[in-house]
Amino acid sequence: MKAICDDLNDETAALGEITRTLTEDQWKLPTPAEGWDTRETIIHLGMADVAASMAVLEPTNFLMLREKMARGDSDLHEISDVDVHGLSGEKLWDWFAYERNRMTDAFRNLEPKARIPWFGPDMGALSFATARLMETWSHGHDVADTFGYKFPRSDRLRHVAHIGVTTRGWSYVNRGLEMPDVAVRVELNAPSGETWTWGPENSNEIVRADAYEFCLVVTQRRRASEATMDVEGEAAKEWMELAQAFAGPPTDANEGRVAKV
Repeated sequence: MKAICDDLNDETAALGEITRTLTEDQWKLPTPAEGWDTRETIIHLGMADVAASMAVLEPTNFLMLREKMARGDSDLHEISDVDVHGLSGEKLWDWFAYERNRMTDAFRNLEPKARIPWFGPDMGALSFATARLMETWSHGHDVADTFGYKFPRSDRLRHVAHIGVTTRGWSYVNRGLEMPDVAVRVELNAPSGETWTWGPENSNEIVRADAYEFCLVVTQRRRASEATMDVEGEAAKEWMELAQAFAGPPTDANEGRVAKV
């Protein structure tokens, strides 16, 4: 848990290196995620962190919140004591950084397999923290793209890639489809020069790619057809077209949309 929380904080700091340079007008420029500017992106990330801290530290209150939201009596953006919509960009980041640290501090005290209630099924603590990193990376990339920044490529991408691999089944279930009963081998070139692998070595269904490119595809930041990938086999090709590493209704990068993770 310490390692994933350290990586999550480092991913947050990478995003902060971009936002600290922004003017108030730039905070309001649209990102590739339709309908969201940088302000809404940070508010979304921060509010999810508030809810995550509640789920860990005050699970009874979180379950009450979940019930209210299911009835339409509450909204995720209403759970903070701070009126974030009235904050300057700089103050908004300060709020987010505080909530992010509060959440990771809560995660650090958990066992990796501890169960945490969430808006869907309960999640293991390690998986929960990894999902928060994946979301931070995805939306951080949106902000970087907005301003032409080259988002840093580090071995923290392994967390995003791992979720991308393990959600192959979800990508089908979420669309009401049946996943082919065949294993897919994934071989990724890491920023450090290592090779990360998943799946059996003898599979004829293979995805070979740079880790960064693979992560862009599974988080629907890039179409599979636009990514530099070597994909062999019909099942592997189909998966890359459907890949969705995050919860929520099915979305499709091939329709020109960037998903709101």
